[in-house]
Amino acid sequence: MSKNHSVMHGWRFRAMVLIVLISAIGYLAFSLWGGWHEVIEALAKVGFIGTLIALALSLVNYLVRFVRWQKFLAKLDHRVYWQESLRIYIAGFGLTILPGKAGEAIRSVYLKKHHVTYPESLAAFFSDQFSNLISMLLLVSVGLLAYPQAKPVIILLGGLILAILIFLQQSRWLRAIELLAQKKLPTRVAHLFTHSIEIVLHSKRCFSLPMLLYGITLGLIAWGAEGVAFYYIMHVLGSDMSLQTALFIYAFSMLVGALSFLPGGLGGTEATMVSLLILNHIAQPQAVAATVLIRLATLWFAVALGVVAMSLPERKLKH
Repeated sequence: MSKNHSVMHGWRFRAMVLIVLISAIGYLAFSLWGGWHEVIEALAKVGFIGTLIALALSLVNYLVRFVRWQKFLAKLDHRVYWQESLRIYIAGFGLTILPGKAGEAIRSVYLKKHHVTYPESLAAFFSDQFSNLISMLLLVSVGLLAYPQAKPVIILLGGLILAILIFLQQSRWLRAIELLAQKKLPTRVAHLFTHSIEIVLHSKRCFSLPMLLYGITLGLIAWGAEGVAFYYIMHVLGSDMSLQTALFIYAFSMLVGALSFLPGGLGGTEATMVSLLILNHIAQPQAVAATVLIRLATLWFAVALGVVAMSLPERKLKH
């Protein structure tokens, strides 16, 4: 076994131990807060078939996002053999619980072996995450439309996204910032700026208007599928919540978790989801139980698949 492989294997092992510890301690405490019997009762109500339905909808999320990921790689001139690319993409979920989405960037390490440079793979990662952000905001906006007082927030969020997209297309501005950083900032900080701008410049190809619409549409389908899973779980548990409200609660909670930069959104997502459910007249034990179930069917299902994908042997990529 090579030295690099041994180092990676040791690093993976420590990461997996961290996943188990966080899962066991965090979700044990969270379930105890809501009451174990309520969580078990909720699991019994959802049942085997219901669980399969929720997991299938989560699989729709992962596979639709993978299709988009393949398209981003193709736009960056890398046509990766889909079976190996799928293994790499799913493997990124295995380390989702690392802070600030850093774990998912492990895909860059795998793709480097197949002639995809770090700036290019990180550009695909940035495009993937930014498309997710826009899709989430759109799903949140659908829910906010039910509240007239929220319209200024929708306009503000839309304006912010538009401004970012316009900025991403300005190569001259980005190069000017790069030159200014090289002249005014310490060497290490300047290098960080240079690498970041190179990633953004690569990602421009993924944000042409057709690709932008393509990425957002697939994002809406992907995250909408998990929102439907949340809606399904709520109804099985006896709630008469509307699909619009369920999509809003799920998307907003995921958005808060993502923006918190906590590992996997842990804590932020759950607290937000429970709070919104309680505001929608769901009793706290049921709110906690529903939150635990949807997170097991989405976040922890992805982590489990990622761990399996990381343990699979590599296949030779075809370009």
